[in-house]
Amino acid sequence: MRSKQFGGKPTKELIGEYQRSPNWKNGQFQNLEETKLSIDLYKIPGLICKQLSDRDKREPAAPLPVAPFDRSAFLAPGQGPRFAWYGHSALLMRINGRTLLIDPMLGPNASPIAPIQTKRFSQDTLALIDDFPEIDLLLLTHDHYDHLDYASIQKLKHKTKKYFTALGVKRHLVSWGVDPDSVTEFDWWDHRVFDEISITFTPTRHFSGRGLTDRAKSLWGGWVFQTGREKIWFSGDGGYGNHFREIGERLGPFDFAFMECGQYDEEWSQIHLFPEESVQAALDGGAKKAMPVHWGGFTLAPHRWTDPVERFYNASASAKLPVSFPPLGKLFGPSDNWTEKWWS
Repeated sequence: MRSKQFGGKPTKELIGEYQRSPNWKNGQFQNLEETKLSIDLYKIPGLICKQLSDRDKREPAAPLPVAPFDRSAFLAPGQGPRFAWYGHSALLMRINGRTLLIDPMLGPNASPIAPIQTKRFSQDTLALIDDFPEIDLLLLTHDHYDHLDYASIQKLKHKTKKYFTALGVKRHLVSWGVDPDSVTEFDWWDHRVFDEISITFTPTRHFSGRGLTDRAKSLWGGWVFQTGREKIWFSGDGGYGNHFREIGERLGPFDFAFMECGQYDEEWSQIHLFPEESVQAALDGGAKKAMPVHWGGFTLAPHRWTDPVERFYNASASAKLPVSFPPLGKLFGPSDNWTEKWWS
């Protein structure tokens, strides 16, 4: 029996829809720049060994605490954007009087179909969903397990009104019981206005898939949010490329940017940003202030768990890019200055 973790299959009818995208070529979605995703078979044993070694440096010595959710402060009217980051790429937002949730992977294991678990750095994070208010809009950048989580969606679907997803991700949600009429899919540069919030899906240099047969059968990307008062950019997963400058030219500059920074390695350097590249990408896009995400949740690469934020900290200082590093679950806004090294 097929596990529900895999989500929906890319049927012939769905492939017919995906083929209408200008980003679909040769039977799958393609990056804007040539991108190599394969790893030679002879390297796999060494990579597995790296993944299993030095766990004391690659994971926190104790579970990372998460600040309790302050509902009244989050929902208080008459304020600017408010955010709460829950590690990796899970971000709760309050903007223009609406509650948005991005990539809410709040489950305990980022490798639910693998023989070895990828345990979360924090405990009982699924229970956070019980305290969240009604979600006006849930957004998904792509369908990888560390961003789209079956257990989280099961808890969230009863309190979520609408979904915006990358093209091809809808099939997973529908297979998990989400009303198909509540889901809108986006190709790169597609734009919608949601309750006076202008939302655009932006390109990244990455890939997708939840099994052996659906590689690149859904799209990947980031999100830009614009109101009459601010512009917020959530970069999404992906390696460095010319698209960052194009995003800035089309939609920037940005008051605040959440930049992918973590789970990188030389073996897959084209699909994840190194911290120094993350800072440069923020500058390319015209970010006035930035924060690294895609770290602080799981060990998915051989680097130390604090390496992404430490290197981002140093690179941003050299580039004179204003930054913020709020603790997990702590409410903050674009103008707040969280620069204390709470992870040390």
